[in-house]
Amino acid sequence: MKIRRAQEQDIPRIGDLLSQVLEVHHQGRPDLFKGGVKKYTDEQLGAILKDESRPIFVALDQDDVVQGYAFCVFIKHQGDNILTDITTLYIDDLCVDETMRGCKIGKELYEYVLDFARGNGCYNVTLNVWSCNESAMKFYEKCGLKPQKVGMEVIL
Repeated sequence: MKIRRAQEQDIPRIGDLLSQVLEVHHQGRPDLFKGGVKKYTDEQLGAILKDESRPIFVALDQDDVVQGYAFCVFIKHQGDNILTDITTLYIDDLCVDETMRGCKIGKELYEYVLDFARGNGCYNVTLNVWSCNESAMKFYEKCGLKPQKVGMEVIL
């Protein structure tokens, strides 16, 4: 498995994977997530690819087909009244093709992101996971992540 920064030619395959993630969320919370739509247009993905503060990494198989991705965002807390001056790398989205799950691609992507964050002086790596996505929660716990905060809701 080869991991690199995403490029424009990866956009169609990233779009396919984004649809898979959206479907998981739609199945878990149809009251919040629409089905059959795209999270980003191709134009929006193109803009994200050019934004150095929002790196996207892709995992390629031996045929150079994208089998997973990690969307990341640098978050800098500088001069905040209550937070210390740190840089966080936030994983906005991590996905492995549903046919390739269990092949360690997600773990390789996650470890690549950790190394990237260390190399860029980040204090920590954070992410959010929907509680309806139990397999993702188990994956992240297995990778060593621990809850930082808990979001709660009441539906009216």
